[in-house]
Amino acid sequence: MNILYDDDVFNLQFSTACFGVLEYNLRRIMPATDSQNYTIVDDFVAPVCEGFISLLYQDDDILLIDKPSGLFSLSGKNPLNWDSVHHRLVHGQEGVTPSLPHAKLPHRLDFGTSGIMVVALHAESAKHLNKQFQERAVQKQYMAMLEGWVSDDHGQITAAIAKDKTLFPRVKLCADTGKPSVSDYEVIARYSNPKRSLVKYTPITGRTHQLRIHSLAMGHPILGCDLYSSDTSERLAPRLQLHASDVFFEHPMTGKKVHGQSECPF
Repeated sequence: MNILYDDDVFNLQFSTACFGVLEYNLRRIMPATDSQNYTIVDDFVAPVCEGFISLLYQDDDILLIDKPSGLFSLSGKNPLNWDSVHHRLVHGQEGVTPSLPHAKLPHRLDFGTSGIMVVALHAESAKHLNKQFQERAVQKQYMAMLEGWVSDDHGQITAAIAKDKTLFPRVKLCADTGKPSVSDYEVIARYSNPKRSLVKYTPITGRTHQLRIHSLAMGHPILGCDLYSSDTSERLAPRLQLHASDVFFEHPMTGKKVHGQSECPF
């Protein structure tokens, strides 16, 4: 699906019925503030994450883990947000996983997103993995449960994404200032009561909140998403229904192709 823009980036034209949902949400979250003089205040304190990191694969160089929803990848600036994937890896999870004091995160997931992450176990491994991520040599796939029935069985969403301090922590769609952003999708299943679609996403680019805002742009927000939602989609799930299911990369030390998988929990 291609999105057509007119002069007002918040007044988007669509070839489908999704226009009303997106326009409502974008206007609802846009404060009338000068972004250049706007100071971001992030006072979010995460609730306790009861889930645990599980180990999917480990050798001397890398670790593949399954991250629960509701856990930061890295500890936040607010000292109350100390709990994170990195903290738990370094210090261990009592009775669950050992401490890995040299663990590094070349790969991160958003707070609400669950699923597979690649961890480096030493500096040389981290160097090679960082290079792969920076050069977009790593392919990632996600599963998402979307509100409503997506009409096409597969397609591509192309809508430029821009950051704006006045919208923090959200991002916006903007043809003028946004960076090119592309997401391929395939519908895996359609369900009823309520209508929803299980979709496999393959992001071609890796912008902040790309899959979430692209889902909203398509007129089918991700269930449980608190940032990019319709009037009802956030209430249809207790958590963000976005899961990192697959990752494809080269082993940093052997050069062998690696395909890591994490089973979708919804």
